[in-house]
Amino acid sequence: MHKKSFWVLLVFATVALIAAFVLSLEKIHLLQEPDAILSCSLNVVLNCSTVMQSWQSTAFFGIPNMYIGLMAFPVLITVAVAALWGGARYSRNFLRTMTVGVFLGTVFAYWLFFSSLYDIRVLCPWCLVVTVSCTLMFAATLHIGLKENIWNIKKKTNAVVQNFLKSGYHQLVVAAWLVLMVALVFMQFGAALFA
Repeated sequence: MHKKSFWVLLVFATVALIAAFVLSLEKIHLLQEPDAILSCSLNVVLNCSTVMQSWQSTAFFGIPNMYIGLMAFPVLITVAVAALWGGARYSRNFLRTMTVGVFLGTVFAYWLFFSSLYDIRVLCPWCLVVTVSCTLMFAATLHIGLKENIWNIKKKTNAVVQNFLKSGYHQLVVAAWLVLMVALVFMQFGAALFA
């Protein structure tokens, strides 16, 4: 079993669920008082309220993004808990489905991230937490899938993949990706982030 990867999945699915829950409360508050200053509205750049009022915040069939998170993240928490404490062993098909699902969720989170960065030009702090969490959840599920070779990679290529995973370089790739995202934020907003 891939204990470390399931721990990463559990921790960051929980963090993302908390963020989605807080955003849901803030969304309800905003619906009740459209001029309300939300707790996650820190300045002109870091402002949940502005992002929540954009069309991107309900781009998926008109459902507020945070409600999707409230449905999806508990599933990943359950999967991780069952693996860590219930001794659950998952089939290749299950792991494939989970990896694809987490990948699609991560793509959606990054679409909102880049929309916030370059279109809305305002960032939602809790949304950033969800984006980072999705990145780490995808890294964990991908790691599990590659270790289990759920994609039936040929023997020679799989040996290279396994050596790469053993070396720990995959963690460096994830860290470098997150540093790149932080750099994009600073390039776009600079000192305005702290104004």
